[in-house]
Amino acid sequence: MALHALRQDGQAEVAALLTTVTEDYGRVSMHGVRRELLEAQAQSTGLPLEVVHIPAGCDDATYERRMAAALLRHREAGVRAVAFGDIFLADLRRYREERLAQVGMEAVFPIWRRDTGELARRFIADGFRAVVTCVDGQALDGRFAGRWYDESLLAELPAGVDPCGENGEFHTFACAGPVFRRPIACRLGRTVVRDGRFHFRDVLPLRRGPVTVSGAIPLRATKP
Repeated sequence: MALHALRQDGQAEVAALLTTVTEDYGRVSMHGVRRELLEAQAQSTGLPLEVVHIPAGCDDATYERRMAAALLRHREAGVRAVAFGDIFLADLRRYREERLAQVGMEAVFPIWRRDTGELARRFIADGFRAVVTCVDGQALDGRFAGRWYDESLLAELPAGVDPCGENGEFHTFACAGPVFRRPIACRLGRTVVRDGRFHFRDVLPLRRGPVTVSGAIPLRATKP
């Protein structure tokens, strides 16, 4: 939705997609999405993909050092801002702004303070398709892992669970929608529980080729 909002706004050129991949597993950190699908997602958006590899159980210092190195490469290429899909977590926003300031870049939040219920319904109405890939069992029943993100799922979410999973209750993999040139063909695999808490539903590609990324979006400004 952040990428969709940026493209609709037209105030900046999106230079690339940026996300972290846990090098031990070859999967998007926390989402559990296979790198092959990540690359298919990025290819379907028509944007280059910047992957920052981090170890499992990555400490803050390692994360910040590797992320800064990636951002500096983009800054040297003319990128001056990075967009995030955060909606209302003020502490996280402040953290991102502080880290970016250290490398001379600005943080942009295209969907900040949008009503998450409205945003979730708009996501579905705009034709996006996503599947729940990770559920925090302390916040939501693990059986939601592998569910399609649709009106039925929203109606069944317990009170207190954010409809966009903004508090980390769940994470998704988007496989179709207006930011993609073509859908990413995939199927569901098995569910694995890690740390006695996180329910990961594997998503498998049906063919080799393009797929999706969630995370930060480096921007190159085109208008004042």
